[in-house]
Amino acid sequence: MATWGEFETAQPEFARRVRKLMTTRKHLTMATLRRDGSPRISGTEVQFDGADLRIGSMPGARKALDLRRDARVAVHGPTHDPAKGARWRGEAKIAGHAVELPSNDESHVFRIDIDEVVITQLNATRDRLVIESWNPTRGYRKDDRA
Repeated sequence: MATWGEFETAQPEFARRVRKLMTTRKHLTMATLRRDGSPRISGTEVQFDGADLRIGSMPGARKALDLRRDARVAVHGPTHDPAKGARWRGEAKIAGHAVELPSNDESHVFRIDIDEVVITQLNATRDRLVIESWNPTRGYRKDDRA
């Protein structure tokens, strides 16, 4: 796993594009695991705080309790439909593990340690899917799919 800062150092241009996609809107979607192992989808917001990527939660929220029990998490950035004839800017996803940090109140704050970062978009001619990804073990990869 890597911190956001380690990812930025390893892939600064890719990290800049991921951050831009993750912050185009305030509300994102995250997935956690329920007690029985089934997925839970929740809304979330992200904060980039120095070398950390963080999410917060209201006191006692189910998503926070999920993360305390099983730290695996995925965050999906907002996606936008392209204007007619315009290029689709794509979408960003981050998978990792949540580490709870001390909070000044009863709310929950988690740092996300990164397992993988992905941007999915279309190529310039809009006839192939382009998937860019990075993880701390294998580094950066770019794949085109028909």
